[in-house]
Amino acid sequence: MAPCMRTVEELRSMPALTLAYIGDAVFELMIREKLLEMPKHDNGTLHTTALKYVSATAQSEWADIVLPLLTEEETSVYMRGRNAKLSVSKKNSPITHHKATAFEALIGWLYLSGRSERLEELIGKIPL
Repeated sequence: MAPCMRTVEELRSMPALTLAYIGDAVFELMIREKLLEMPKHDNGTLHTTALKYVSATAQSEWADIVLPLLTEEETSVYMRGRNAKLSVSKKNSPITHHKATAFEALIGWLYLSGRSERLEELIGKIPL
């Protein structure tokens, strides 16, 4: 998947929630691709399994896994996402919602900055 790369200035000025928006889509696609590597499943099973990995609760857990591995620059992007003003979530606690958004923002930023190897490296830390 080839990103539509953005300049450093564009990425700095892009709202964290915009990064999270694209990051959510990129992450879901990456998870779906990884699930295809697993033993054959029907589409219903694939969909149900994917939902376990892309939920806010799961993304909050993945954030805990990758956070210690982040560079200073990546941590800064993560913090932008975590500190973004969010609408109230009825499904998740505010902490879970903020961590998931931070994770998505990081994924979006890595994707849009063309850092696909780093993106693959961090996603590879997620146990499937």
